[in-house]
Order: sequence, then structure tokens, then C-alpha cells
Amino acid sequence: MINALDVIEDENKREKRMEGVKMAADNSVFIGNKPFMNYVTAVVMQFTTKNSEEIIVKARGKFISRAVDVAEVATKRFLTDQAVIKNIKIDSEEFQNEQGKQIRVSSIEITLGRK
Repeated sequence: MINALDVIEDENKREKRMEGVKMAADNSVFIGNKPFMNYVTAVVMQFTTKNSEEIIVKARGKFISRAVDVAEVATKRFLTDQAVIKNIKIDSEEFQNEQGKQIRVSSIEITLGRK
């Protein structure tokens, strides 16, 4: 039997885990240093509870491989018959760091959509 307090506690735990996962109003999930499954959960929640048609997983630099993993795990394990990878956009930005040196940082945007 499911107790209402257990459901509320589970929801509170999920909200605590999701703190710090950046999501924009336009259904984007920005990948960073948080635990891997926080990002997967964010993507799955966008599709299931917010009924989003598209979600964009974004990352820069060393987090690009993590963004690819998040998109793959979300679509192949959790949203098997619901979502697919629609588009992948890669880019790079050049800017000046604190020492005045020009550096280039790669970025990726993976668009996930409903089947």
C-alpha cells in the first residue's frame, strides 16, 4: 500500500537531487559537474511531466561526452519508445581568458524529440 507521506517524501528527495541542474524555460538542459543521473532525470522529467515535444541537451568543453551519454541513456533506457535524437549541432566559440590568451571552446546541442 502506498502512503501519501511516502509519495511526498519521494518528491522532496527528487527535488533535492535536481537542485543545481540548470534548465532554461525553452526546455534546455545544461550539462555540468552534477551527478550523471541528475541530468538523465531532468531530461526524462521534461518529457513525462512537462509534456515537452523537444528538449535540447547542451554542453561545452569537457562536458560534451557527458551530454552524449545523457542523451543516449535517456532515449535508449528510459524513453525507449517515446523519444529519439532529432538533431546534433556542434560549434566552437573563441574568447579571451583571464590571462589575455585567445582560447577556443567546443560546444554541442543535442535535440531530443518525441517519436
